[in-house]
Amino acid sequence: MFSIFFLMPNIIFQIVEKLFYRMSILKLIFLFLLAIKIVSKKMPIITLTTDYGIKDHFVGALKGKIISEMPEANIVDISHYIDPFNIFEAAYILESAWKSFPKGTIHLIGVDMELNLENQHIVMQWNDHFFIAADNGILSLLCQKFIPQKIVSINVHDRFTDKVSDIDVLVRVATHIAKGGLMHIIGTEIKQIKEVTTLKPMVAENKNTLKGYVIYIDHFGNVVVNITKKMFEEVRQNRDFEIILNEKYKNQRKSNIKTIHQKYSDIGLKGTYALKNYEGEKLAVFNEAGYLEIAIFRSNPATVGSAKTLLGLHYRDVISIEFK
Repeated sequence: MFSIFFLMPNIIFQIVEKLFYRMSILKLIFLFLLAIKIVSKKMPIITLTTDYGIKDHFVGALKGKIISEMPEANIVDISHYIDPFNIFEAAYILESAWKSFPKGTIHLIGVDMELNLENQHIVMQWNDHFFIAADNGILSLLCQKFIPQKIVSINVHDRFTDKVSDIDVLVRVATHIAKGGLMHIIGTEIKQIKEVTTLKPMVAENKNTLKGYVIYIDHFGNVVVNITKKMFEEVRQNRDFEIILNEKYKNQRKSNIKTIHQKYSDIGLKGTYALKNYEGEKLAVFNEAGYLEIAIFRSNPATVGSAKTLLGLHYRDVISIEFK
């Protein structure tokens, strides 16, 4: 009897110890799951596409304003090297990039965005992404032939003091949406946006010629034409074709291109030489964004030249495709 009584405290201690151990494990599991929830919580993504460059303070100040409004925001630079006021270039860059981001991403476009009577600020919801820009035609280039989910004309500028700049307002609009705010709170819904009618590809009445324009020149000096693969195939109808790079020399067949490759290195597929021997040859591909691209194989603008310099191609130049 005495021995049983003597052992009781030890048994109780073991029971208490096991309970404490189990509670500690449960507590650790709870803290672990809480940490996972915090880490896995989606941070709002705000992308920036501007013509600010990086020499001046503008990009840094813009990011500082966003962080001040929303410290947890994930800011991604798409490009700050857009040619000043070039909405065609900005639209191409953004079109090539936005699909890589998850739904809910906010895209802030700082190109020709000064507020005036002809240039209102808008928010467009499209494919569950949000695009904030001036209504200068850039968004019409971005969503050609597609209907946006919602468009709002921003009208909250007068709610702030005179010291608040246009970009301050757009930052607050961006963070408002990033926090789950509704679009109708920051503006009035509209049905149409300004459309751009210049530099549009054209198909001849006889369907034998497709004309496009140079809209972008990339880091490698490759020239991007606003003719998409889909458009090309619709007009081609399995016919032979010839890409005319310069109307002045269209009869000089060596200056034209008769093949569009799947990738750059395909230029040597039918040849008997090593790829190195094809360096400097002109070629055409449809790039990742689906646009016709004229390139020089393994070009280097700083040394051997590029499609821009060697072929004399510039922004807004006409590129024609003749079908036979």
